[in-house]
Amino acid sequence: MQTKQRSSSRGAAKLLEDLRSDLASQDTDANRRNYQRFFKERLAEPVGLSTAVLRKISNRRFREYRQLPVQDILGLCDALLASRERYSRFFAFDWADKLKGKYHKSDLTRFHGWLMKYVDNWGTCDHVCSPLGHFFCQYPDLSSRLIPWTRSQNRWCRRAAAVSLTVAAKKGELIDRILEIADRLYDDPDDLVQQGCGWMLKEASGKHQGPIFDYVMSKRDTMPRTTLRYAIEKMPTGLRRRAMAP
Repeated sequence: MQTKQRSSSRGAAKLLEDLRSDLASQDTDANRRNYQRFFKERLAEPVGLSTAVLRKISNRRFREYRQLPVQDILGLCDALLASRERYSRFFAFDWADKLKGKYHKSDLTRFHGWLMKYVDNWGTCDHVCSPLGHFFCQYPDLSSRLIPWTRSQNRWCRRAAAVSLTVAAKKGELIDRILEIADRLYDDPDDLVQQGCGWMLKEASGKHQGPIFDYVMSKRDTMPRTTLRYAIEKMPTGLRRRAMAP
């Protein structure tokens, strides 16, 4: 066990060193973007490398480790996050997403821990919701674990309760759970949670337009405009007009 832990620590240290080198080589004016305009929250470092550049680095480094057991790769993701180095969340969440279909049921506890400990804006929230979304497609029965998230004091946990279901929603899956979560979140006082709920309903409307429209109409008098507008965005003009009518 100690030998395995030492090997894992060396692997994490090498990965961090390699990523630092990659990032330094790409840190040019042409590759930087100002992200603050997308966020209400004040970002500690508003200017950073573009998503395209980060994903290219992530893909290249992942190829070097993808033959490892899934739990070893997720352990490296844990180490990246624990380092709290810049961009570590991007690489950790991106690598976890690449493991879709290979998760263990126990990984839900790990992903929830990441959400609670390392997420502080909607961008990182939505990023970790991608592996969470694939997790719930792999283990749909465990989507019931999202229900307590809707009562969390943590706004990102509440948003994630909805956004984590957008993957299933696009596939036309888990419609009953989606409506159950919507019942708990559609009138949340936080506008970013409202957006997440509306986004979930919007994606579900692609395969279940009738039930989602009926749901929206049943809640229209109490549903905040933010949730409503997101939910009906993909619907035909006539349905949108009916939903938005005085």
